Amino acid sequence: MSEDPLWQLAVGFAGISMIAIGGGIAVVPEMNRLVVDVHGWMTDARFAQLFALAQAAPGPNVLVVGLIGWHVAGLAGMLAAVLAMCGPAGLLAYGFARLRTRLAGAAWLRVVERGLVPVAVGLIFSSGIILAQAAAVRWLAVVVSVGSTLFVWRTEASPLWVLGVGAVLGALFL
Repeated sequence: MSEDPLWQLAVGFAGISMIAIGGGIAVVPEMNRLVVDVHGWMTDARFAQLFALAQAAPGPNVLVVGLIGWHVAGLAGMLAAVLAMCGPAGLLAYGFARLRTRLAGAAWLRVVERGLVPVAVGLIFSSGIILAQAAAVRWLAVVVSVGSTLFVWRTEASPLWVLGVGAVLGALFL
């Protein structure tokens, strides 16, 4: 394989896009492995920072791919990574949607669709584990994460309160 980072970004993210069952968030562990372990383009901590930044911004979960590409090779890297992540998966989804329309009502298709749910849940769960390990978890981070989760889950209040409290705590404890 070429040593060109643009080529490596394109090939790496094109491959990842084909296993993104459950969306971009489901393949975060593989993204981490590609950019941290395989290529050494960044540290686990930097990866977690870019992921957090992408999640804070409005838009799709796949924004992290653009940030990774930018970190590796600037604007060209961002474009290469995003096109490689979205292009193959988009074409596959389009093809499957057309096939699904033709096969509507087939019992085996419903079984396959239901079988993919636990795969997606498992991939998303593994993403949480990778990000927790990469973030060098401290007791305050655990308390804030658990508290935020309970607040959003158990109240009708706006999740923006969680972001505001997180920003204040981040400013105080950085």
